[in-house]
Formats: sequence, structure tokens, C-alpha cells
Amino acid sequence: MDYKALYEKTPPTRLFVIVAIPGIISMLVSSLYVIIDGAFVGQILGSEAFAALTLVMPLVIINFSIADLIGVGSSVPIAIKLGEKDEEGANNIFSSACLMIVGAGIVLGVIIFIFAESFVRIIGADEQLVLMGSQYLRVYAAFSPFTTILFAVDNYLRICGKVHYSMVVNILMAVLSISLEFLFLFVLRFGIWGAALGTCLGMSICVIIAFVPFFRGKMQLRFTRPRIDRKTMRIIFMNGAPTFLNNIAGRFTEIIINVFLLRLGGAMAVSAYGVLMYADSIMQPVLYGLCDSLQPAVGYNHGAKNYRRISAIMRRCFGACAVLSMAMAAIMTFAKEPIVSIFVRAEDAALVALSVHALSLFAFAYLTRWVSLATQSYMSAIGKPGHAAAISLSMVLVFPITFLFLLGPLGLDGLWLNMPFTCLTTAVLAIVILRTHYRKDMSAGASEGSSTLSGPEIK
Repeated sequence: MDYKALYEKTPPTRLFVIVAIPGIISMLVSSLYVIIDGAFVGQILGSEAFAALTLVMPLVIINFSIADLIGVGSSVPIAIKLGEKDEEGANNIFSSACLMIVGAGIVLGVIIFIFAESFVRIIGADEQLVLMGSQYLRVYAAFSPFTTILFAVDNYLRICGKVHYSMVVNILMAVLSISLEFLFLFVLRFGIWGAALGTCLGMSICVIIAFVPFFRGKMQLRFTRPRIDRKTMRIIFMNGAPTFLNNIAGRFTEIIINVFLLRLGGAMAVSAYGVLMYADSIMQPVLYGLCDSLQPAVGYNHGAKNYRRISAIMRRCFGACAVLSMAMAAIMTFAKEPIVSIFVRAEDAALVALSVHALSLFAFAYLTRWVSLATQSYMSAIGKPGHAAAISLSMVLVFPITFLFLLGPLGLDGLWLNMPFTCLTTAVLAIVILRTHYRKDMSAGASEGSSTLSGPEIK
């Protein structure tokens, strides 16, 4: 379907189904892959390898952070430019962003490859964890120039209305990565580096497949000779800042939490925390995929000044996020043991008991987590990076660090409760920002003689 017809004329509910459902399916498949990845490492290589994986995963995500900064940061202005009918400007941002992502991938890959052992050792890990963690990191570093652009091109496909093609690419990536990882770990008996190799090979293949429509020149976005000027870079970095800060600050927080975990409970506590993070990966990416898939539609209509349509789209986004989040809270509460058994061997009884207890406390986070995530996505989509960054930093840095110390007397329970308290306080902040923005839009709408709003209705 042509992107103009999709974003301008398709009824909001049908648009939600066409755009959001493939986005949800894509991220659900990716979530299942992440779960299987953790299960393979935990069940085949053991709890120590699982602990090493948990320790270095924040560093792996940091490796993708610059690509996310540029990819997400370019997607918003591209969608707005297309809404304004400025295809030349959209193509320049697209081409510039692709070049910048590859360059950043090379630089970050070299840095992480050289200093992999130092990065893991500084966390406080013992030498065995340093060895396994650095092996895992170096594989990602070597593939960095080829893999980091995957999530950006996924956004570009959806901007062009290729939501189903994007979904197929994501499903294929999960299938390829799972198959290769099974081959490397279970059949060939590679070490933990085999898990990283399987993922990176699957991602690299899918990057090529994702770019095929662009190479053929039959998409709304086309490669042009990039003009990377200060204005273009400023637009990209400002709009990508919330996602970038979320990645960097969130990983920084996880590293600090890992340090506390090592001191309070050693490798077993780190493994239990890893179970929480992998359980979280079941739903958090789904919520993100739902919101992220609607950003091009919101951004396009914001550029076209279709404010009533934006309101209709976001009401459906908030409602769906709430339903999915509550469902996840229920699943985590009533299926703790089955979830833990995916990642932990039955014979590790102490780790099983600790993980089940931790998950019972962590589950409360999903009662309110959806509020801040949906609000942040909306603010990013309409070009309000400051508001989005405030929510993002509060969620991943300010409140988690604050509660790390406030809940410190509770020991490990304080760490398991960190996310629920963080989600609750960030939800309150998000509601305040959303209401403030809502009132400003009412004033702006009144001055223009319009009764439409540029935000979701709050009743």
C-alpha cells in the first residue's frame, strides 16, 4: 500500500491493525528469539555462562546505541518531511543517516574489540566470567559495521509502508539466528562466542535482504548523494537523543546494578537478575514494537497537521499498551516457575528459588510501565525530543539510581523492587508531561479556531 494512502486515508482502527499488528508480531518473534538465546546459553552452557551473558549484554546494547540514535533520530524527520511533501529532504536525511550508522559501527566495533576484557573486568567479574564475556563481546564488535544498521532499516521500511516486508525480515532474522545458534552450541559445541556468532550471522543476512528494495530504487526513500550539514545532524541527533539516552543511561544503570548484585549475592544473584531481564524481554519489546510501528503514522500526520487523526491513533496505542502490559503482569505472577525453568537448570535449586522470588516482585512493574513507554514514543513522534528525553532518563537512570539507594536496606529484595517503583514514579511524570502538552495544544487549537488536538485525549 502507498504510504500516503496508508497514513492519510486509512481509518484509524484499520491503520492500527495494518501497521501495529505486524510490528507487534515482529517484536514478539524477536522476543522469542531473545528468550531462546538465553535458554540455550543457560541450559547448554550452564549458569556461569548465563551470568557472563547477563554481565555483558548492557555492553552489547551500547554497541547498538549510536545506530539507534541515528536510526530513530532520522526516522522522525523523514516521516515529517514526507508529510510535508518534501521528498528531496527526506531522501537526504535517509542517505546521510545510513552512511553515519556504518561509520559509527566501524568506530565502536574497533573500540569494543580492543578493550573487551577491560570492560568486563571493571564491572568486578572474576577471570572466568571475564574470559567468557569478552569472547561474546568481540564477536559482536567484529560484526558491528554490518549489524548495527538493521534496526534503522526496519524503521525506514515501515516509513515507506512496507510493514509486512519488515515483519518478514524480523521473523527471518529470528529463525536464522535460532537455527545457527542451535547448530553452534548444541551440535558443534562451540563456547559462548557461538551464541553471538549465530545472532550476528542472522542479522547480517537480514540487513542485506532489508536493503534490497532500496537498492532497486523502487521505494519512496531513495539513496542520493548525502549532504551531511549541521542542520541535518542537529535534527537527527535531537530526535534520536531520547532513544540514545535511554540506551546509554539504561545500560549504565544495569552495570551499576550488576556491581551491587555481585557484592550482595555473587554470580547466582547476577543469574537471577538475568532471568528477570529475559522475562522482561518477552513483553517490553512487544510494547516498544507497538509504539514504534505507529511513529511514522503519527509523524507523517503531524507534518500534514492532521491533529484529529493523531489523537485517534494514539488512543488506540495507549489502550493496546495497557491491555498487553496488564496481561504480562498476570503471566509473570501466575507462571513464575515455568518462566524460570526456561533459563535455569532444575538441579540449580537455590538459583531457581531465588529467581522465582525475584520474579514475583518484579511483576508489579508492568502495572504502570506502559504509561511512560507510550507517552515517550508519542513525544518523539511529534518532534518533542526534550519531553521524550525527560521521561526516558527518569525511567532508566534517575529513578533507578535513586531507588537503588532508597531500597538498599532491603538487600536483594530492594533490587528486585527497583523496576516496579521506577515504573510507578515515571508513569506519574509522564502523565504530568502529557497533560501539560494537552493544555498547550488546546490553547494553540483555540487560537487557530480549531477544536482538534495534537495529542491523545485524556479523560
